[in-house]
Formats: sequence, C-alpha cells, structure tokens
Amino acid sequence: MLDAIHSFFQRALAEPEQRDNRALTLELATAALLCEVMRADYNKSDAERATVKQMLTTRYHLSDSEVAELMTLAEAEVDDAVDHYQFVSLIKEYYGYEQRCELVALMWQLAWVDGHVDPLEEHRIRRLADLLHVSHNDFIRSKLQAEAANAQR
Repeated sequence: MLDAIHSFFQRALAEPEQRDNRALTLELATAALLCEVMRADYNKSDAERATVKQMLTTRYHLSDSEVAELMTLAEAEVDDAVDHYQFVSLIKEYYGYEQRCELVALMWQLAWVDGHVDPLEEHRIRRLADLLHVSHNDFIRSKLQAEAANAQR
C-alpha cells in the first residue's frame, strides 16, 4: 500500500509537465504541507480536517471523492516522510512567489481554526515558510491577516 502511495506521489509530483492538469501538483504538495500544520500540535481535530478539505475543495475545485483521496494520500505520505524536501522543492521549482505566499496564508488560516495558534503550529509554519523562501515580511503579514480574520469571527 505504501509503495503504491509513494509511486503515485512520485509520478504526480516529480513529473508535473507530464500531467494534463499541472495544478494537481500544487494540490498534492499543498495537501501534504497542510497536513503537516494540522499535525504539528499533535492534535488533529475534526474541525482542522474539515477545514483542510474545504480549502482544497474551494481552492482547487475538487469533488468530495477527489479531496478524500488527496487527504488519504497526503496524510500517508507525510506520516512516512523524513523531511519536507519532496513537497517544498517541487513547490519552489514549479510555483511562483505569490503562490507560495498563498500557501503560507492557508497554513495560518488552518492554525487559527481552533481559535488560537499553538506554539508548535507557529514553529512549523515558520519553518515551512523559510523552506518555501517566503520573506519574513510576507510571513508576518499573512499571520496578522489570519489573526484579524479570526478576531472577526
């Protein structure tokens, strides 16, 4: 099973130019990194899972079955990954700065789902933003925007 998941990820992520829909690469990598944020505080809540599913459905216009498959694959891959290199390197290679900033903003939105940001979540987002080469200014800007959106709820 894990070999099949790994093979799927390698085909989808390592060869985006071979896919009819190149956005799928961003979908897989985004799902994997969001799963990393979701598990950062060792408390994967139903609200966080629902938020990730909603983010993927809304942002990438996926069906419920596509999102379910994507979440299953992403969670399995993240559980087996020793680092974030395979996700981060492909995002950096194939996606522009604005798309990487958008991903960091999604991470902050996810971290605020339960009404507060755990220090472990903040650390994970900071680390991923650094790996994605998102500037500290944009990291802080997206953090403050997510905080303000949470305060309005």
